[in-house]
Amino acid sequence: MSDPTRPKGPKIISVANQKGGVGKTTTTINLAAALVEAGFKVLLIDLDPQGNASTGLGVEQVDREFTTYELLLEDIHLNDVILSTNISGLHIVPSTVDLSSADMELLSNEKRSFLLHDALRQTAMDAFGFDFILIDCPPSLNLLTVNAMIASHSVLIPLQSEFFALEGLSQLMLTIREVRQTGNPNLRIEGVVLTMYDARNNLSQLVEQDARKNLGDLVFVTKIPRNVRVSEAPSYAMPVLQYDTTSKGAAAYRALAKEVVRNNSAQGE
Repeated sequence: MSDPTRPKGPKIISVANQKGGVGKTTTTINLAAALVEAGFKVLLIDLDPQGNASTGLGVEQVDREFTTYELLLEDIHLNDVILSTNISGLHIVPSTVDLSSADMELLSNEKRSFLLHDALRQTAMDAFGFDFILIDCPPSLNLLTVNAMIASHSVLIPLQSEFFALEGLSQLMLTIREVRQTGNPNLRIEGVVLTMYDARNNLSQLVEQDARKNLGDLVFVTKIPRNVRVSEAPSYAMPVLQYDTTSKGAAAYRALAKEVVRNNSAQGE
């Protein structure tokens, strides 16, 4: 039974797409930065063994002593695994390649699908006062991604504006449906965001038309443009909102953050 005296926990959103190269990590980093800029306190969980979100926020390998691996599989204190970033109000649980072996270890754990859910809901989390937790999922529908979905209130899906983009969504939607049936009946789709969008390109426009026709209101109004500043920012270990705050990419992620905040205010959870 839930404790009515506990403060309301953060909104937890998985950013997921089993297809690589769709702007998943870029979206996670920049949405987190935009939410912080809007006055929210945010935790980013790097659940991808590649650790790109950690690198993109300037967390050096030497500073990744404790990671999402320990968060999932060991009894670690949150103060040891939650790190500050160079952006005030934005924290991260980093990742390393060690996480790639977690799938095998999770298989032998009877609570294997609920480990992240339980880790993010321990009472020690209350002291941090996070408003949002964003989970950067690996580019696969494995046990790590299932853990993220069971831990989350919703799933945000980046969709690259390219041919066959929608075809890959069917398996992801099936996984979301299975998670609803087996462990998280209230999991909802936060929305689908079109990434790498080029308004001058007929293909981008066709993908958008197709997405809105098939998914309707699930598609965010905001589109993330193909923008060189967005692409350059990770190499400087910062979000585009810091790297070039006046760029079209930065403006788009601010607009996306507003939609996400509006969605979650309407949910009233």
